[in-house]
Amino acid sequence: MLYPWKHNRRFNAYAPYFKKVFGERVQKISVDAGFTCPNRDGELAKGGCTYCNNNAFNPSYCDPEKPIHQQVIEGIEFHKVRYRRAANYLVYFQPYSNTYAPINQLKKIYESALNQPGVIGIVIGTRPDCIDEEKLKYLAELSKKYYVIIEYGIESIYNETLGRINRWHTYEQSIDAINQTAQYGLNIGAHFIFGLPGESREMMIDSVNLISKLPLTTIKFHQLQIVQGTTMANDYRLNPNDYDLFSFDDYIDFIVNFTEKLNPDFIIERFAGEVPPRYLAGPGWGLIRNDQINVAIEKVLEKRNTWQGKLYTK
Repeated sequence: MLYPWKHNRRFNAYAPYFKKVFGERVQKISVDAGFTCPNRDGELAKGGCTYCNNNAFNPSYCDPEKPIHQQVIEGIEFHKVRYRRAANYLVYFQPYSNTYAPINQLKKIYESALNQPGVIGIVIGTRPDCIDEEKLKYLAELSKKYYVIIEYGIESIYNETLGRINRWHTYEQSIDAINQTAQYGLNIGAHFIFGLPGESREMMIDSVNLISKLPLTTIKFHQLQIVQGTTMANDYRLNPNDYDLFSFDDYIDFIVNFTEKLNPDFIIERFAGEVPPRYLAGPGWGLIRNDQINVAIEKVLEKRNTWQGKLYTK
């Protein structure tokens, strides 16, 4: 069967999207530009998101003490060993809020990355309350020459949850930022976490209807993992019954139920997150990698004869 996204996988997968856009394999290179967040530096709050420990996913070559161009060069060399088929690269501004600075500072940072050989675009991870018209106009101009996507950390549609995890923005702000970004014709990604304290499985499934109405290009999902060195890890030790963490099998069942209700236009970049077991302060899935998770999900999709968007309603 050929699905609406014109390939035979049962979800709108990221790799075929890349091949369609670029005609070849393109590899992401993560960099740490030394940004912070308004819920971390005191602008809105202190401490950052309760679940956040960026060391758990930052590659070894990411070091904010190094200039951006050096991180990009070292990242390309690092990935050449593993991904020899990649000829071009996207620079992924990943840790913290990567639009949280004056526009002149952002221009220097982004353009330092884009000026490196083989770099054809940038991926900018940020918060919905760290964007404005001036930044969007600039990024829209860049997008005429380079691939540009802004990835917003939304995490939940429930404001009570966002308050509990110290996000200090609302879901309504997320909607406004995404709609504003769409008006500039930019690619938009969004990130959500499943299993946050206070949310039932039913609440998480119900969120798909609102999420599906957003003008997104890509979407990422992440099962909650309790990471050492975080406020959430302390809370989990004191209040473990407040957390309903997914087992591997539970999550596969949940994400299949969610996916068949999800807007089929969204490219699913990731179904789950990976944190090295040494960083975990709660239950984990061992050394299961994302490709194994995808295989497990596709097996269940096939067994149920379902696919992304089969039960989607506008």
